Amino acid sequence: MFLCDDTTIEFTPQPGAGAPVWRGRAPSGEELKDFAAAAHLAGGRLAAIWGSDERQRDGVFRLHCVFGLDRGHAWVSLDMPDDEARYPDLSGIFPAANRMQRATRDMVGIATEGGDQRPWLRHGAWPADWYPLRHDAVHEAGMGVGFQNFPSDYDFVQVGGEGAHEIPVGPIHAGIIEPGHFRFSVIGERVLRLEQRLGYQHKGVEKLFIGAEMAHGARLVGRVSGDSTCAYAWAYAAAVEAACRAEAPPRALLLRSLMLERERVANHLGDLGALGNDAAFAFGLTQFLRLKEDWLRLNHQVFGHRFMMDRIVPGGVAVDVDAPALAAIVEQCSAIGASVKKLRTLYDEHSGLQDRFVTTGVISAALARELSLTGMAARATGILLDGRAHRQGYTPPPPYAALGVRPVTDERGDVAARVAVRFDEIFESLRLLREIAVGMVSGETRVDVAPVAGAGGLGVVEGWRGEVLVGVRFDDDGKLARVHPHDPSWQIWPALEHAVMKDIVPDFPLINKSFNLSYSGADL
Repeated sequence: MFLCDDTTIEFTPQPGAGAPVWRGRAPSGEELKDFAAAAHLAGGRLAAIWGSDERQRDGVFRLHCVFGLDRGHAWVSLDMPDDEARYPDLSGIFPAANRMQRATRDMVGIATEGGDQRPWLRHGAWPADWYPLRHDAVHEAGMGVGFQNFPSDYDFVQVGGEGAHEIPVGPIHAGIIEPGHFRFSVIGERVLRLEQRLGYQHKGVEKLFIGAEMAHGARLVGRVSGDSTCAYAWAYAAAVEAACRAEAPPRALLLRSLMLERERVANHLGDLGALGNDAAFAFGLTQFLRLKEDWLRLNHQVFGHRFMMDRIVPGGVAVDVDAPALAAIVEQCSAIGASVKKLRTLYDEHSGLQDRFVTTGVISAALARELSLTGMAARATGILLDGRAHRQGYTPPPPYAALGVRPVTDERGDVAARVAVRFDEIFESLRLLREIAVGMVSGETRVDVAPVAGAGGLGVVEGWRGEVLVGVRFDDDGKLARVHPHDPSWQIWPALEHAVMKDIVPDFPLINKSFNLSYSGADL
């Protein structure tokens, strides 16, 4: 049995060469909840929750829950009749379920029995009985067009007591950043509580997928969160390939990993500079942005796009690289590595920076597990979790299975730990890039992929923030019926609320930047 001997859910492995996924159908909501409890007891994590309207095809609403386990991912679906589209609240087992469940209710109308019933994506513009991802969600002026945008209040948790007061920040900010509201409860400058209100970046991405051609879906998914375009594109391609029983060629997989690691390095370079700037070390910002700009310019030279959008597609890649381009990548890795090594010495020996970084914004390993964190945020608490690396019972998907990725961890869990992990991950990615470029195999870069009516698949990729998942299902005409892209920021945003507690308000920008989470990736 996949997880435990007494589960009533039968699992079958997903075909394909991607990250290991097992699919199962829960007979009832209670059995889904029992499986979630067993997954939690086994040290698993909640990876994603979304819903779909399957009434036209199967006469039901369908809930999808993905659990991260030692051997891979368990994708469990639950069917619910139209008149009883309810399921047990899972947030008491996995707190990360809270916002995902609320978003599922707002978008599809599938509700939990109990739990937090506050809206997550609804901001007053939609009628109470209108759900945009239902097939019958139409309006005389168009999809969601013409509704009056009424003001809406949000029931923030109130903190009382002598000297306690609130500081509302956003959703419109002084900097050029995405919109999000942060409600601080403080005494003096000490933070007692932070509560977030997101959703202002909601743009109807999931609705745009419905009825689209596979190729259009590939372009759209790469724009869910622009700093993770390669991770999303690869996860989408892996999901489509699993659904259509196709496998990308070995050279294409190596080229995908080349782009994914360059995306990882680019984001770490930019964020390390911004972290220096947030701690009043502007020299760090200028130097790291200079390195990032050189890095992005070579992306454009080699792949034709600074952020490598639309280069990873179902069946392989849309661009190939020649020997001089691979040599340029190897040469740049050496140059960037030498510069980053010098800058790390500056950061580590700068007393002002270390005073701001050390013991600030602490997340413990126990809390990281409870909140289902992945990626850098989890590894900075000492958790050895990386979808590119071997671990007991888990073999990473190609080409990483043969590359021998060395995961980076730091047990401190503070800003200093997240900075240290970023530095070490840059060096590890530079090593991988050299190895990939030198060992590039010859061969084709893309195979044809034909949609399979009614088929579905799940793709999982270790992006620079953490685990990026994309679930895909085709309709009976071979077009996209449902696509759910899931950013690791869903799980890490609540962790930020914990990280700032007992720190001071001026440290919030620094703590926030140490994670650098995606608004767009979570608002969808």
